Amino acid sequence: MGETIKFLPPLAPVLARRQAIIADLKDLLPPECLVHEERALVPFETDGFIAYRNRPLCVALPGTTAEVAAVMKYCHRYGVPVVPRGAGTSLSGGAIPETDAVVLGLSRMNRILDVDPANRTATVQAGVTNLSISDRVGPEGFFYAPDPSSQLACTIGGNIGMNSGGAHCLKYGVTTNNLLGVRLVMADGEVVDIGGKALDSGGYDLLGLICGSEGQLGIVTEATVRILAKPEGARPVLFGFETPEQASACVSAVIGSGIIPVAIEFMDKEAIAICEAFAHAGYPLDVGALLIVEVEGSDAEMEDMLQKIIAIARQFEVKTVRESQSAMEAAAIWKGRKSAFGATGRIADYICMDGTVPLGQLTHVLKRTGEIVEGYGLRVANVFHAGDGNMHPLILYNINDPEEAAKAESAGNDILKLCVEAGGCLTGEHGVGIEKRDLMGFQYAGRDLAQQMAVRAAFDPDWRLNRSKVFPLEARSA
Repeated sequence: MGETIKFLPPLAPVLARRQAIIADLKDLLPPECLVHEERALVPFETDGFIAYRNRPLCVALPGTTAEVAAVMKYCHRYGVPVVPRGAGTSLSGGAIPETDAVVLGLSRMNRILDVDPANRTATVQAGVTNLSISDRVGPEGFFYAPDPSSQLACTIGGNIGMNSGGAHCLKYGVTTNNLLGVRLVMADGEVVDIGGKALDSGGYDLLGLICGSEGQLGIVTEATVRILAKPEGARPVLFGFETPEQASACVSAVIGSGIIPVAIEFMDKEAIAICEAFAHAGYPLDVGALLIVEVEGSDAEMEDMLQKIIAIARQFEVKTVRESQSAMEAAAIWKGRKSAFGATGRIADYICMDGTVPLGQLTHVLKRTGEIVEGYGLRVANVFHAGDGNMHPLILYNINDPEEAAKAESAGNDILKLCVEAGGCLTGEHGVGIEKRDLMGFQYAGRDLAQQMAVRAAFDPDWRLNRSKVFPLEARSA
């Protein structure tokens, strides 16, 4: 697969000046902030997508906004492409470099700059990990709501680029719902501030445009995020069903009743077995599907919601109902879910898809997903955010078998098309990157893509920022 990836044609003048570019960047950055030796570049060849890899021109690791601006000004002046990179956990190939590009990594920008409990905000550098915000504000009674499964490693800059979500997005929303401001370095090196500590700001919603733009409109170096007061308590409950159809129907019924839990997570039989073997969370192995439903509030509030949800689950012949009885048991339940991707990686290579569908289509899409993957002679494990219909089928295959790899990619494309046909979209939180780039024309008409590209070009007229991602390559010359 790595040999078939398509980028925009490399810029020959840039490649020819590689040594000169490295020498110039050495003048702009401390010695430890520039990676350029061939062996040292290997870790930056790919990201969490792993299906493709490419070696960059070099890697810049600035430690301040001023250093980011200096690199961007230089690259703008000499026409050098730039690929932003956070922790490299992207599951859509969003951080895979190009041979003529400087990878601009923000991992050294990892300081929490300000915590303001009175305004319920935290201001952090882009390289701060997701989980570290909650760890920092927790003792003061707060937390940061978006919680991707990779929250221990993924960074706020990457979360903003892909508009990441997580299990608790059902109640609290995804990154865009918790982002108040950014410091952005533009393509030409100009530094601008958008938004701030205020809950809203006048004018166009530029912040909404930046969040989810996949590093194509500028480089976020700092972010001001919303922090929330911790709830009185939280309690996850396991529901086991005979079939995935019963579980997905239960999800629709719970949401349709007006009850909004903090999270509703889904696992099918394959995913249950994989996660239980790794986490030993006590998941039932005799069911066809599992829901993790978490509620929060006072003891009385949680009990009231749980009884209503249990009553709904019984309408769909729920086989197992297990309420967590302690903080340790609750942690074990979530450890199994949060470890799903890593646990799957222990037994096979996989491609993780990221389509989103209306809740009423969950049953249909789950059934067709199984049929699609089986038709290619492969296996699939489904684990996803059921409450908002964000599907994450994990297609298992052998990455060293070119035939299997091609089948897995084709199966993934068919599943994403299925999501669009069902009234959903190509991505819920992983972004488009390279993985879904050539499917954008399946969801959007030509004029829609042209309008999106016009907005992108207004920020980066020369198309130097992450230039081979998001939009189909052929659309650039249309």
